Amino acid sequence: MKKETKIRKGTSSRKTSETDIAVELELLKAAESIIGTGVPFFDHMLSAMARHGRLKLNLKCVGDVEIDDHHSVEDTGICLGEALKEALGEKRGIHRFGEASAPMDDALATVSLDLSGRAFFKYTGPPMQGQVGKYSEELTIEFLRAFADNGGINLHVQVTCGDNRHHIHEAVFKALGLALRRAVEIDPLLEGVVPSTKGTIS
Repeated sequence: MKKETKIRKGTSSRKTSETDIAVELELLKAAESIIGTGVPFFDHMLSAMARHGRLKLNLKCVGDVEIDDHHSVEDTGICLGEALKEALGEKRGIHRFGEASAPMDDALATVSLDLSGRAFFKYTGPPMQGQVGKYSEELTIEFLRAFADNGGINLHVQVTCGDNRHHIHEAVFKALGLALRRAVEIDPLLEGVVPSTKGTIS
């Protein structure tokens, strides 16, 4: 039987007229992440995701934040998705599916995902149309969509309740980290088998 592929690190970079990004990702690593996107609230959210997902992130983005935060947030999602895909390799032995709920005081978010290689994103909950300080709420949706598209993830995010906008976003990112942690873990019962009836996850 083919042994499990031991690829658990991934990198990605992207340089355009709008952003210059470099990402290094290591799965299931209990270590501090270094995150700097130029968007402080987004950094806080990514740090929460990384901590609860046991993801070691070294992420640096220099973007045109003097114009808008949109490019930096979306392009970070692109690069992070690409780095995750590389870190998973052939996906041998992983659980593949992950689901988690995270309460944050008044807010509750649930994330269900499948590392299927087929991208899909669905958000269900109150509209993300306001501001958290200087952060535009719709940027969280843009990040999640870009992450799912470039990571090949079937990603469903549901916010059940919440009044405080900060708490809502933080619950989403924490739930995403927890669900990813479950999905990327190695299942000892799979013994290096690709978790698909097709024998491959593209």
